[in-house]
Amino acid sequence: MFTIGDFARHGRVSVRMLRHYDATGLLRPAHVDPATGYRYYTAAQLAHLNRVIALKDLGFTLQQVRAILDEKVTTEELRAMLRLRRAELEAAMTTAAARLTQVDARLRSIESEGQMPSNDVVLKSLPSVRVAELTSVAPDFDTIGPVIQPLYDELFRRLEAASIALCGPGVAYYEDTQDGGILIHAGVEVSAPLGENDGLRIVDLPPVEQAATIMHRGSMETALPTIQTLGRWIDANGYRSVGYPREINLECPDNHDKWVTELQAPVNTV
Repeated sequence: MFTIGDFARHGRVSVRMLRHYDATGLLRPAHVDPATGYRYYTAAQLAHLNRVIALKDLGFTLQQVRAILDEKVTTEELRAMLRLRRAELEAAMTTAAARLTQVDARLRSIESEGQMPSNDVVLKSLPSVRVAELTSVAPDFDTIGPVIQPLYDELFRRLEAASIALCGPGVAYYEDTQDGGILIHAGVEVSAPLGENDGLRIVDLPPVEQAATIMHRGSMETALPTIQTLGRWIDANGYRSVGYPREINLECPDNHDKWVTELQAPVNTV
């Protein structure tokens, strides 16, 4: 048998927590010395302790944990619950990391206020371009990243299955939806007949007479300062934006920090 201190060390919990589990009936010691009151545990009780901690980490209250354990949750059932919780935590961490990146980008935008690197902006016309695309809706700007990447993964899978060859870079563009969301178009230049098949559309994007363009280097999660630089240039030079900028993915290595993207904002004169 283990003393409560030894059992706590093997179970990676505190003695105080074991005393609390005893008081609440979650994990009683195997033996209590009637003379001293010392608690003793067996190695077999580590399995029960592991289940208590795992269920707590899933977000259950101690009362819920006790009820679940009383129903004799199997190892496979517990494993499935933990896998689900792990997936939820990983998704939350991904979302938090993306939000942190966006906060950093917003901070850089604030720090660059008043600066006008106009030599980075080029005014030019854009030819018509044929793209194969898939679309989906993001509820807001913060969730564009998690939506668009799976779209591109599925787009490339379908193009390969259809033996449609790429002939140019990726082209992403956006529209507002009536309910306040963002309609995402994830496309890539192709040479193929126009048409639609099971959500995969091959369309011609119309030419643009005038577009203010700027290069962004880095992941699109960090593009806010570049986007706002472009917006300030448009306003300072007497133009008006017409819709969202297109994103032309010129270089897309595995390291997103090394991406090169041209932002193309259609403009009219004021």
